[in-house]
Amino acid sequence: MIKLALVDDNYFLLKSTQEKLSFFPDLSIKFIAHDGQETLDKLKENHNVDLILMDLEMPGMNGIQATFEIKSKYPQIKILVLTVFDDDENIFNVIKAGADGYLLKEITPNELYQGIQETLNGGAAMHPSIAFKTLKLLRNPRDFKNKCDLDIKLSPREVEVLEQLSKGLCSNTIANNLFLSPSTVRKHVENIYTKLQVHNKLEAVEKARNNNII
Repeated sequence: MIKLALVDDNYFLLKSTQEKLSFFPDLSIKFIAHDGQETLDKLKENHNVDLILMDLEMPGMNGIQATFEIKSKYPQIKILVLTVFDDDENIFNVIKAGADGYLLKEITPNELYQGIQETLNGGAAMHPSIAFKTLKLLRNPRDFKNKCDLDIKLSPREVEVLEQLSKGLCSNTIANNLFLSPSTVRKHVENIYTKLQVHNKLEAVEKARNNNII
């Protein structure tokens, strides 16, 4: 029996995925989560999962951040992206974060099943259009980097928080300095990570400096 986890914040797309999986008796859904943090919490309770079908755009911790965190803690778990988004930035960043494959939600039940099997067998299941874009990114990484750098847009408050982070300050100290609550600071930090497509403070500060944001 193949043990799966489904991560998606869209109820209707989640039900559609469940219906596609229901055709195959050797697939078992161990749990469903609606964002990255909930996924990590459930894996902490029981990480006996073979493969996670991961959405990308979710509130809180998105699929890219979740992929990075899960692969850091549970590298044996395969992560197969299942999303409606096929833009270059999402493809590049989630593969860089450790995703094992990338499929679009328009696929048929049989294609999804084959993708799961291929991923578990060590392959890299990819929708044809995703495979083409991945090859293009590999051939022209500099063009992609330049495109991403131009798209970074932080709010003035996020820049202030990032400047404080660059000084090595913790959330409570930043909150006191900027007259914010610690929870608001943490939310700003989450938004900064998402916009910069990074996974920790060091990466955020480095990317911001490289792009003359701070």
